[in-house]
Order: sequence, then structure tokens, then C-alpha cells
Amino acid sequence: MKPQAAPLVVRSALREAFAQLRAGEVPSHTLAAELLLLHVLGRDRAWMYTHPEEEISAPEAECFFKLVSRRAAGEPTQHLTGKQEFWGLEFEVTPDVLIPRPETEHVIEVALDRLALRERCAGRPRKTDGAGLQIADIGTGSGCIAIALAKELPGAAFVATDISSAALAVAQRNATRHGVAGRVRFIECNLLENVFDSPIAISRSPLLFDLVVSNPPYIGRREAATLMREVREHEPEIALYGGEEGYELYADLIAEVATHLMPGGILVLELGHNSLPAVQPLLDASTWSKVSVTNDLAGIPRVLAAERL
Repeated sequence: MKPQAAPLVVRSALREAFAQLRAGEVPSHTLAAELLLLHVLGRDRAWMYTHPEEEISAPEAECFFKLVSRRAAGEPTQHLTGKQEFWGLEFEVTPDVLIPRPETEHVIEVALDRLALRERCAGRPRKTDGAGLQIADIGTGSGCIAIALAKELPGAAFVATDISSAALAVAQRNATRHGVAGRVRFIECNLLENVFDSPIAISRSPLLFDLVVSNPPYIGRREAATLMREVREHEPEIALYGGEEGYELYADLIAEVATHLMPGGILVLELGHNSLPAVQPLLDASTWSKVSVTNDLAGIPRVLAAERL
């Protein structure tokens, strides 16, 4: 009689997954293996590290190693688990939306800081709940920016646009998950072109926004070969590429926003790693003031903000 194989436990499953992902040149392979195992087991990290000898059932092991193989072949971990954390919130992600990045959280930080500064400069008490504010998110994707701001500003009303109906479906589900669907209207359009034609509930007419935020496509198609395969092969091109150079969309975006911002309204844009020299001159002094640039943690100019005159 053959000796019975030892049962697979958490520690050995992770060890085998580490080896497979390392061989597949997966970045942060340790984290990827842990996230996939936690996803399959429905556990958290604290449990995993306190139960290294916990047995894994055969069906769980089969599911886990199938996901490991797919990750080793290049599929993003977030597509395999269907989720990504952003601003302390869990968002559904699919191949129809850009996976939220940590650097995009700087957009939230700058937007909140600029709103608070505007109130202070005007001698008004800070609106901690955003009461009465009209805010737009252009190119919302998963909805992460609009939804994070809606959680921070429970009195504000939001419009979130995207050219992709599939992306908007994901964003709508995320808004429902986080309890803000009643305050965020999702509109399928390019930039803000169809906003006036949509039956959105507004408290101000004509529709002028206090704040417009956007993380537009900003990667140049000429850079495609330099992207990680997870990005190049699995994330939506429509959300990645902003033209041959990458910054082509900003001119139309800034011009259109200028017509939809109230005087003193704020624009906050995420930038590509080399976009600043091309984008900052678009904020001309006849229309915009208080222009500021915020670097990300890597020292890259990541967020450009300005106020409408």
C-alpha cells in the first residue's frame, strides 16, 4: 500500500506558490500568493499567519493553484480576486476598468485640501460634509475617485462620466456597495459633453461645478512596449492610452472643464510620469489661478490643481 500523502497546509501551499510566481517573474510574488490564498479561503492575513499549519481541502488547493498559474501567466491579481482596496475602501474591479492605483489617492487628498483652503480664504467655516457642493469626476472607471469623495463629503452631489458603458456598470455597483448610489449620477459620455442632456438632480442652474476631478488616460501608445505585461495585456486600452504621446486629451479636457466650473471652482488632474511640461501651460493665466503641483511618494509630479477665475 502506498503511503498516504501528507495533507497540504497553508505554509506549504504558500511556499509552492511563491516558487511558481517567482519563476514566472511576477512582481511582488509573495504578496500575490498571499492575496490569492486569502481569496480562496475567505480569510484575512492575521488568520493566515496564526494558522500556518491549517489544512487546505483538495477543492481549495485546486482552485488556489489554478489562480496561481493564471497569475504566473500575467493576469493581474486584482482580476483574479475581483477587488482592489483604494482609500480604505474595497472596490470591485474587472478587465473593463483601470485597476485603482495608490498614487491616485493623491487626487483625493489634493481635492479635499483645496476645498478646505477655498473656504478658509473666503472667511467661511469649513464645509466638512460638502453640503451644497456639485462635483464631477471625468473618466470615472471603477468610480473610485467619485465614491471616495462621496464618502468624505456626504452632503455633496456628484456626476461621474465615462465613455465606457461597461466601466459605468462596475462603477454603479461600487457606488451601491458603498451606500452612495443616491448621490452619484453616472453618465455615459466623452468628458462632459452630454451632461446637460441627462436627467441629473442638481441644486444649481445652469449646472456649474465647484470641483472637477479626473484621472484621464495619460500613457503614450509609443510607451506600450515598456509597460508591465499585466497592464499592457489585461487593462482596457481606452483607459490607458491618451494618444501617441499620452497627454493629448488634456487640452480638450481643460477647455471643456473651464466652461463648467463656477468662478472659484477647482480642477484637480492626475498626471502621467512625464506629462507636466505639456499640461501645465494649458492652464493659462487668463482663465486659471492658484496653480499647484503635487508629487507622489516617488517624487513624480502626479497631481495638477488650479482654480477657475
